Amino acid sequence: MKISKYPLPLKRVKALALLFALGGALLLSNYPPPTSAKDTSSEASTYKISVEVSKLDKDFNADAILQLNAPMSDALSDYIKKNISLKESFPNLDAYAIKFKVSLAAELTEFPEVSFISIDKEVKKFGHVSRTTGADAARSLGGKTTYDGAGVAIAVLDSGIDTTHKSFYDGKTSNVSYSQDFTGENRTDDPFGHGSHVASATVGSPSLQSGAYGGIAPKARIVNLRVLNSHGTGTVTTVLRALNWLVPNRARYNIRVVNMSLGATAADSYQQDPLCRAVRRLVNSGTVVVAAAGNSGKDANGNKIYGAIHTPGIEPSVITVGATNTFGTDTRSDDAVTSYSSRGPTRSFWVDNNDSVFYDNVIKPELVAPGNRLVWAQGRNNYIVSNNPHLAVNTKDYKMMYLSGTSMATPLVSGAVALILQANPTLTPNLVKMTLEYTAQPLYGNNIVEQGAGQLNVEGAVRLAKAIRTDLTSATSVGDPLLTNIMLPDLYSAFNNEVFNWSQSLLIDPTYVARGVNLVSKYQMIYGQGIMVSDGIMVSDGIMVSDGIMVSDGIMVSDGILVSDGIMVSDGIMVSDGIMVSDGIMVSDGILVSDCADGDDTAGMK
Repeated sequence: MKISKYPLPLKRVKALALLFALGGALLLSNYPPPTSAKDTSSEASTYKISVEVSKLDKDFNADAILQLNAPMSDALSDYIKKNISLKESFPNLDAYAIKFKVSLAAELTEFPEVSFISIDKEVKKFGHVSRTTGADAARSLGGKTTYDGAGVAIAVLDSGIDTTHKSFYDGKTSNVSYSQDFTGENRTDDPFGHGSHVASATVGSPSLQSGAYGGIAPKARIVNLRVLNSHGTGTVTTVLRALNWLVPNRARYNIRVVNMSLGATAADSYQQDPLCRAVRRLVNSGTVVVAAAGNSGKDANGNKIYGAIHTPGIEPSVITVGATNTFGTDTRSDDAVTSYSSRGPTRSFWVDNNDSVFYDNVIKPELVAPGNRLVWAQGRNNYIVSNNPHLAVNTKDYKMMYLSGTSMATPLVSGAVALILQANPTLTPNLVKMTLEYTAQPLYGNNIVEQGAGQLNVEGAVRLAKAIRTDLTSATSVGDPLLTNIMLPDLYSAFNNEVFNWSQSLLIDPTYVARGVNLVSKYQMIYGQGIMVSDGIMVSDGIMVSDGIMVSDGIMVSDGILVSDGIMVSDGIMVSDGIMVSDGIMVSDGILVSDCADGDDTAGMK
């Protein structure tokens, strides 16, 4: 495989060397992959085959995901019946789980409706909060209405939930409204222990320990979709099953948010990756999807790694979440991004007909949230605590446990989204993303591909959401007032005896960070439903340009990765040709209990 002149080989990244990555010539918006197979030769169709498939032995029988861009033709149907095992179909996603001999890949791509073939890879979990995130401060912003997530349902795709745990009861009523298994184990409880911990971070009862273990949105409802098995792993197929179920059922259960504290290593571009394409459908239909960034922020020697965001976190329409360390304090001034939290930019890629590689290089994560040594529900007799008893936190009447990882940070953001949508149910996923990013608190000492816009600020996000008009439609003109009042809200937050400024920024393009009051005072085209916030928008000093966005300030990240004070990243290793995402060998995957459950060795939540 030939590598284009743009990507940087793996090595210690120097400030000037980093000029490699985020130049406009690399962006997918400038180099869209072909969408139809006009030339049916196998050479012309190589872009339809994942590099992970092409690296396999030709005689190997592989489990794979087949994606189509049109209804299956009779010719393709006949071909599959004769040559390929069709394991499962996902009609709402135009995707199929298949088992086939790798040597058939090129022949399979000759059918025009075949858009991409990728590996059915393994998916794993990644593994005082209401005060430090500002959730407690947000509760009273509704006046007579307490903002606690009431009326909003969150689908949690994880290892199941122990619904008998007191975290999921407020009085006599469980807030787990529906459960379904997609692993084939025919159970929806949580023998592994990850899902219960994640779900309770979102909706944990405030009655436990005088509110110490209350979730961000304790009145929200949980839809428990079990996609990880008793060992905490799953496959792309199991996750697609749940996503396929969500498409027709989200309205029935009023599912406004999907929490994915899991992921797989990312090789294929988000435009081809089956998980990314599936979650994009949900976002385009009005559902907010929140995903973990991953826990691949450092190598075995403790060196920083850049570019190891996991899928579906690489998808631009998803709110991707990294993890911070609060050091066990309610104050935010001492918070920092954890050592293990995956950093951007995304290094997923696509290959053209000349075997040149083009990396996505999307700035991720969108924001960060507390994720180090957090205490939430301990499911009964779960695998994690059975093998790591030091993680148990036992009280008189219920059992809790410590876990760390971006998996733990993700449900805090999902809970915040529930509060935002309770305050303003009319917001599109893009407006939800804007409120979270614009009100986030930039953390000193961490750059943009470590923290995105900054750390989750629930108080600010809910206050801004409440101020946005509820009559916005697709007919709203760019530049119209966004807020109900011409007076801007205070662009800072004050709680826990601290005052901090909002980021006042939005990541609107893989290489551009927009800033300024026009992002919240004027309606922007990118706030509509079905439009990707990072879809090729260019901006310039408060002038409305043809793409339809107005800003008052911004930073173009075209010659490097910029931090808040204008210094480029020079302290890490870029995932490229050595850890070799480009050669299909992926960085370590998930929050294996042995490497991240304990988290950074500092003070944690009590």
